[in-house]
Amino acid sequence: MFFTALLGVAVLTLAWVVYNLVVLPLTSPLRNLPGPPSEGWIGLGGHLRSVLSVGRSKATHEEYVKKYGKNVRIKGVTNWEDRLLTTDPVAIAHVMNHTIDYEKPWQSRRVINRLIGEGMLSAEGQVHKRMRRVGNPAFSVQNMRALVPLVFATGQELRDKWLELLSNSEKERANATTQNSQKGVKLDVCMWVSRATFDIIGLAGFDYRFNAIQSESNDLFLAFKDMFEIAVSQSSGLWDIIIVYFPWLEWIFPNEKTRIVKKSRHIIYTTGRELVQEKKRRIFEGKKNGTDYTGTDLLTHLLKSNMSTEISPSQRISDDEILHNVNTFLFAGSDTTSLSLTWTLLALASYPSMQNRLRKELQEFSAAYGLDPASSNFAAPSASEAWKELHSALDELPYLNNVIRESLRVIPPVHSSIRVATKDDEIPTSEAIRMKDGSIKWGVKIRKGQFVHLPVESMNVDKGVWGDDAWNFNPDRWEKLPDAVLDQPGLFNHTLSFSGGPRGCIGVRMSMMEMKTFLYFLISNFTFSVDPQDKISAVNVVLTRPYVRGKFEEGSQCPLLVSRYVPS
Repeated sequence: MFFTALLGVAVLTLAWVVYNLVVLPLTSPLRNLPGPPSEGWIGLGGHLRSVLSVGRSKATHEEYVKKYGKNVRIKGVTNWEDRLLTTDPVAIAHVMNHTIDYEKPWQSRRVINRLIGEGMLSAEGQVHKRMRRVGNPAFSVQNMRALVPLVFATGQELRDKWLELLSNSEKERANATTQNSQKGVKLDVCMWVSRATFDIIGLAGFDYRFNAIQSESNDLFLAFKDMFEIAVSQSSGLWDIIIVYFPWLEWIFPNEKTRIVKKSRHIIYTTGRELVQEKKRRIFEGKKNGTDYTGTDLLTHLLKSNMSTEISPSQRISDDEILHNVNTFLFAGSDTTSLSLTWTLLALASYPSMQNRLRKELQEFSAAYGLDPASSNFAAPSASEAWKELHSALDELPYLNNVIRESLRVIPPVHSSIRVATKDDEIPTSEAIRMKDGSIKWGVKIRKGQFVHLPVESMNVDKGVWGDDAWNFNPDRWEKLPDAVLDQPGLFNHTLSFSGGPRGCIGVRMSMMEMKTFLYFLISNFTFSVDPQDKISAVNVVLTRPYVRGKFEEGSQCPLLVSRYVPS
């Protein structure tokens, strides 16, 4: 009996090996597509590391396009796994617009679900469609404009906190026995901006006060901070890859990260359920009393939309799904925006002339509306229509827009995306492909289960589209874009920074409002410069995060020298 079982296991193992090492490679529809030579049996040491690394991917993609064209075969986790890497705008548009045929791989979904549950970020198919339909009204233009006073108040609070930190530093220097020649105070802008965006999504999203700018004592804030700063931003190594494929190993051999995730998830889900139930109670109470609950937060809008008679019971989402989206909003609503703003501040710190030019535009805006961005009693309008007018004027400032567009183009928060084909398909292309056997083909055939890599950053900095200076930070390029840019797919200004198609970022309006408002207060009140000793690098860890070279173990950070702006 034992021998028979052992023989059966051996036969099955042999069959698996033959199928994966012989049958799949020989029958792969991508086998005739040109691409770089294999680099060993494990793909993570070769192609994947090159195309997924922020520091190497731009040069890698440029080299691939020159040698093989816009549609390239690369190897995946193993040497026998063919994948499609495409920088072809027609191919990318096809993949992004056919979300049923091209989904996030189960590996990506498992990583996301492990942290924040199955919300809009990881849901697929009809589940995602239901969530999106229920969620869209919450992010309407009208609802976003209602949040303008809150965003301005948070920007002012962050400004005041930084002024306090600078004052304390000035007092310490005055009392110091030795002189410090350092210009300004070194602040980790990544950390501080993250605290501010967390406060906004807490109040705007759920009417919940984290008070993160003032203190890091809130349990829910600390749970998210621990999860994403320790369990995510410091993730690396083979173990993190292994547990994606064998998650049960995490419970057999728990480490510190496992304990952090487990503890954080418990706090996040417990508090999240309380938030959902409290909002539902208020809405039902209002209906019972004949008065409509007038909460303006996203959770209230989401729950009301879900209860609307315009949505059939079969299309509504469950309380658990609402909870997962609460977690998704907290993550996507704070982390992506704070990172985008961090990279923008770093770019402006690196180019003082651009920083000064933006400050001049913001000063002229303040003068036109009688605002003093440095005043502790910031004179802002009280009427809602005046707020809308103020926001619209800020929203249309040309150089502010160009700076943000350029920052998101050069360093998008999402470095790249991967999709897996759910059926056999032929992906259209913008150009003919010379195959390895010399034949000419239009389109790329792909098999169910094969991966498609969508290199967001490399599409955004393609020299063939954006010009020879595409890798450089140049806000003025937006004054006259090359014609080729207009053919690029994407939700945001012909870039993929906020994705595109039916899965385009639902919160793009809110993110833009936060970035513009924060830049208004920060650039108007402070000057930013880079300490030459701090070599800041971009690293792809779920999102594109800043790290100081040699201090990866300390987690994501972006220290800049911050000084008060003193008008000349």
